[in-house]
Amino acid sequence: MGDPAERYVDRVVAGPGGAMTVDGGGVITGDLTVATTAPPGGPAHVTVQYTGAEEWYVLAGSPVPVPPEGLRALHESVLERVRRGAAAEVPRPGPDTDPDTG
Repeated sequence: MGDPAERYVDRVVAGPGGAMTVDGGGVITGDLTVATTAPPGGPAHVTVQYTGAEEWYVLAGSPVPVPPEGLRALHESVLERVRRGAAAEVPRPGPDTDPDTG
């Protein structure tokens, strides 16, 4: 059995324009739960669901490499983007990953 995956899960209210999903029919809005998970050495996978629902959807841009700042920093960036809405996606590595500028 391998090392367990690192995982962060938080509730967030999506801003106007919500969060863009790959498999959820496009944008979802409202009270959402976001999960950011990465196995040791692997990419981060970000999923989102309507809070209290059973189905999880892949957030657009996932999977993504875990940034040098770590999985927690990526998760916080995703939460900030979803709070802002505008069809939020997972930030890509590089200069546009800052939630205030990307």
